[in-house]
Amino acid sequence: MTTVSVVTGANSGIGRATALHLASLGHEVHGSVRNLDSAAKLQSMADAAGVEVQLFIMDVADDESVRTGLGGVLERAGRVDVLVNNAGVGGNAVMEECPPSLYNEVFNINVCGAVRCAQAVLPGMRARRSGTIINITSITGRIAAIAQQPYVASKWALEGATEGLAQEVAPFGIRVAIIEPGITKSAIFAKNVDAPNQSGAYDAHYRRLFQFYAAGLAEATDPAEVAELIEHVITTDDPKLRYTVSWGGPEIDQARRAMSDEAWVSLGLPEDDDEYYDRFSESFGVDIRRK
Repeated sequence: MTTVSVVTGANSGIGRATALHLASLGHEVHGSVRNLDSAAKLQSMADAAGVEVQLFIMDVADDESVRTGLGGVLERAGRVDVLVNNAGVGGNAVMEECPPSLYNEVFNINVCGAVRCAQAVLPGMRARRSGTIINITSITGRIAAIAQQPYVASKWALEGATEGLAQEVAPFGIRVAIIEPGITKSAIFAKNVDAPNQSGAYDAHYRRLFQFYAAGLAEATDPAEVAELIEHVITTDDPKLRYTVSWGGPEIDQARRAMSDEAWVSLGLPEDDDEYYDRFSESFGVDIRRK
């Protein structure tokens, strides 16, 4: 029987790579986009690869849009075997300068969007006692990356929600996994350039934020690597809850696990950028110094 897979945010980056990869494996892939115009490259790549990705319009931030979008998929395909919750947005700000409205906006997409989609497919998975839900979080779901309050908080929340979901649905034979990418080639970074810096007191924080991404983008991991990991998560006989991948991800995750909370807090003390970069490299084995 053909595996029916849904990938949200399929128009670019990890979502596009995953949709194409699963289609190449013979999955019946349904990819959500907010508008069809944004998926021209996906359609071109699918044509070139000789595969099909069935696109449907859905905004994960909207209840009715998710009901309509995934309801249509269920009507056409009859079921959903795999859900990859990939759609998401960034969000930069230190807490002092981050309005609650921005937290709400980012949470609504990154957390509630995944919840809405999971709720739409879980009844069928539970009835069949099978299925896989994969939530794409971030390495920032493991560390409180500097000056990214709404993004970090949303990814930590999604990690917690996913851990809870995994235990809730285990009796029904449903597999749940978290994938935490580091820096992966994606359009999200080109869009994530805002830095409120209203007070001017946090110049260094925003500077170090953007330096981290500048260093990572220079060596960013191809999203195909994440897509192949998603294939592994779906098919492995030895499933795990959490997987870390891409530039900086495994190193930062492992080092943070070994670091005391006090050492983490003290990483924020250096006033000099070079000292901060040195300490970051010493702590995590990842060089973010300006080249």
